[in-house]
Amino acid sequence: MEVSTVLSSIAIMTIMIGIGSLLTLRVPFTAERRELLMTLIVNVALPFIIISGVFHTRMDGQFLLLILGTFVISIIVNCIGIAMGWLAARSIGAGHEKVREMAILSGLGNTGFIGLPLCAMLFGAKGGVLAAVFDSGLDFTIWTLGVMMLQRKKFSFRSLKELINIPMMAIVTGLLVAVLKLSPPFFLIRLSDSLASLASPLAMIYIGMLIPSLLRKKSASIRQIGMPLIMKLLIFPVVIALLVHIVPLHKEITQVVIVQSTMPTISLASILFARYSADEEYGAMATVFSTLLSMMTIPFMIAVGFYILK
Repeated sequence: MEVSTVLSSIAIMTIMIGIGSLLTLRVPFTAERRELLMTLIVNVALPFIIISGVFHTRMDGQFLLLILGTFVISIIVNCIGIAMGWLAARSIGAGHEKVREMAILSGLGNTGFIGLPLCAMLFGAKGGVLAAVFDSGLDFTIWTLGVMMLQRKKFSFRSLKELINIPMMAIVTGLLVAVLKLSPPFFLIRLSDSLASLASPLAMIYIGMLIPSLLRKKSASIRQIGMPLIMKLLIFPVVIALLVHIVPLHKEITQVVIVQSTMPTISLASILFARYSADEEYGAMATVFSTLLSMMTIPFMIAVGFYILK
């Protein structure tokens, strides 16, 4: 992969984040506007990246196996990340509650908002579909292992209802279209392409609009995000690259796994922590700072990952 392509994509995303931050100087980022933008991204733009990718990808038995393999590998990779974060948090003597939070922040990345659009830019329609499947594996990990850790309860099938969302339905719909070999009309393909193109700009602008208000807060949470950020942005991608080098995988799965492993902390962190009686502000701080730093670390860690694979 050309490093210049990655740098160009990250530069574009960084500028979009900057535009979002500047917009808050003129337009207050209220809770209602935040909810509207989040709804557009999650329920419109991201699902159409998946659908558009399916429309532009030749589906056959081999690719369906790639999809299944990507989903399973995603769960394994995300569980490894959580385990690494848990061990690192224990090693620095963090409290029981903070260990769980640090483990999630260290191991689970923003594979939807940032990873999915980036993979679509770098690897085309097929890469976008596989990135969406990887993100589905992360969602599965969040609403099973992640929720169990935060609640300190045994597994409940009730938490799995969170997996029934529009992006997941888009994946299932896209696969049904592919398996049944249906040919969508041309206007529907154009529509899906147009809506898919909204994903990256809206997601980056949304992140940018979150930044000013969080940077104004003076909180002890800022001092506690160093370890999860080092684990997520630097150590975790190297470990995953080494494991992928040892375990032979299909080239297209390898590419997506390498890129997705470099993503910053999940954007859902503050929402998860708030819902399950954890430190909401800590999750928000980790998300914002890791996203800002990732604009510098992603190109470097992708280059390191592909160098390890040689």
